[in-house]
Amino acid sequence: MANQTTLRHVVLFSFRDDAPADAVDKIVTDFGKLKDAIPGVVAYEWGTNVSPENLNDGFTHCFTLTFASAPDRDTYLNHPVHQAFVHTLGACLAKAVVVDYWAQ
Repeated sequence: MANQTTLRHVVLFSFRDDAPADAVDKIVTDFGKLKDAIPGVVAYEWGTNVSPENLNDGFTHCFTLTFASAPDRDTYLNHPVHQAFVHTLGACLAKAVVVDYWAQ
């Protein structure tokens, strides 16, 4: 690969119709706290779908984390704080998609 210095970790969430708004807000807040709790996160951003194309297949929330290396990403994925966060999603999450890529 030409440039292996910027690894993006993109997470899309679709929440259950019966998920309380305050529970979804807590998930968003807690996701944002991961960047400060786990070393190796270079950048973090999130937002909700605003596309007029109606191609989001129910996914409403997008989170993007940037890492400088695959080992940094792997540390994040296996970190106990991340694992604890993942275990809090079950009651609200309908589905998730995760895509990692090297920025070109």
